Amino acid sequence: MGNGPYTDLERPPLREAALRRALLVPDGLWTDLRVVDETGSTNSDVAAAARAGAAEGLVLVAERQTSGRGRLGRVWTSPPRAGLALSVLLRPTGIDIARFGWLPLLAGVALTEAVRRIAEVDAVLKWPNDLLVGERKCAGILAEAIPPAPGAVPAQSAVVLGIGLNTTLREHELPRPDATSLALAGAACTDRDPLLRGLLRSLATWYGRWHEAGGDPEASGLREAYLFHCATLGRDVLVHMPDGSELRGRADGVDTDGRIIVDGQAFAAADVAHLR
Repeated sequence: MGNGPYTDLERPPLREAALRRALLVPDGLWTDLRVVDETGSTNSDVAAAARAGAAEGLVLVAERQTSGRGRLGRVWTSPPRAGLALSVLLRPTGIDIARFGWLPLLAGVALTEAVRRIAEVDAVLKWPNDLLVGERKCAGILAEAIPPAPGAVPAQSAVVLGIGLNTTLREHELPRPDATSLALAGAACTDRDPLLRGLLRSLATWYGRWHEAGGDPEASGLREAYLFHCATLGRDVLVHMPDGSELRGRADGVDTDGRIIVDGQAFAAADVAHLR
């Protein structure tokens, strides 16, 4: 394959055929992998595929996202090939839907472990699933539950996990002042190919453990791993509630439903800021 139209040698394109050979293996989680040059939102595309009956294990990677979505309705964009923007389709059959809240935290653990191992940076998690390097955001995760189609059995419920990781963004390209990239953090590796392979393998491993344990975060070891990687615990934080109210307090833990505990209160849908 030639270089094609791209000219930035620090940002080579992903090679779909090689990724498919490496990741679409017999009895593996991943069943289809597509790389597209550009799309609005990989989460929207995979959600549409889920509604159309796509099988579990679909992976969609975009070289550029023009209207990527983050938590709480935030929108973000990135220059072409300057990061990983992907969404995966999971269908956790036989798992109580109440356990689905652990899937974005599971993705956070998988991403943190892959980044620490391959990029060799001290990545940690800010609850629920922002990847921080040196207190600056390097990646985010958005999980969306897709209800079953009318007339379908409940087992056909789906979850789309979207992951955005900044790999080679330069300072002037950062979307916000508290963001960073692996390159800016001095990573040993910013090559998206091994990072994507490592992430998807880590994600498949953790999903397999969690699914085998019936979605139990304790029996699968997921909660223990999450607590190990979560830098929010023990910190003074500011909790922004969806209704606009705020609470200052100490983050004491994460309960078995994946909720953050601040001064004895549990929060599921809130934005948490670390206080210095």
